Amino acid sequence: MNVAFPILMLLPGLALGSFLNVVAARVPRHESIAFPGSHCMSCGHAIAWYDNVPLVSYIVLRGRCRNCGSAIGLRYPAVELATALLVSGCVWKFGLHLETLLAVFFSAVLVAISAADLEHRIVPNVIVLPAAVITLGAQTALHLSFEWTIAAFAASGFLLLTALLYPGGMGMGDVKLAFLLGAMLGRTVAVALAAGMISALVPSIWLFIRHGSKARKMKIPFAPFLALGAIVALFAGKELLDAYLSFF
Repeated sequence: MNVAFPILMLLPGLALGSFLNVVAARVPRHESIAFPGSHCMSCGHAIAWYDNVPLVSYIVLRGRCRNCGSAIGLRYPAVELATALLVSGCVWKFGLHLETLLAVFFSAVLVAISAADLEHRIVPNVIVLPAAVITLGAQTALHLSFEWTIAAFAASGFLLLTALLYPGGMGMGDVKLAFLLGAMLGRTVAVALAAGMISALVPSIWLFIRHGSKARKMKIPFAPFLALGAIVALFAGKELLDAYLSFF
């Protein structure tokens, strides 16, 4: 595919990222994502359209509300940029196919869930459960196989067993997220789980070095690491799995 089209898709990706910021901010608070319009979370002042341009407005305003001067979290531009890159990457990887729409949907859900878990320590059921059902149905329709169903139950069952054996290590939201990952990724969900767990070791080790034995009682949001693993599997899962199996 001509590289120009994936680059062009960065623009709608930024717009989608702006919407995902609204979802991540309001859904955990059980607020409407439609009303009221965009407003400062500190002072409640309505945000003008020219202060709501993805990435650009954050830079122009230097990360501050024009009305009250309160800091705007880095989560906002990070979500916009990550979404834009993922949308562009999906178009580049999968081309102009229905599979691309599903990959974009999957990636957007991962971004929204990651942002919500980082800020509110929750994986919202209202996001992950419908997304899992839609993804499982779409993958089964696109690639008629039981692989997606088997992988969904296997991945969620694995994390459920882990949660039961190590209470407090992860929540049921992570178990539901694993179901979504399996429904989308099929057999390569193993790559996603492995990559997610390995990446989660980095902050865990840092906490242990800094706080010693007290780190055992400290929790980190696991959904963003599962999402990171899922993105790795989405773009390179088959190659990584084949490389691993080639050793046997």
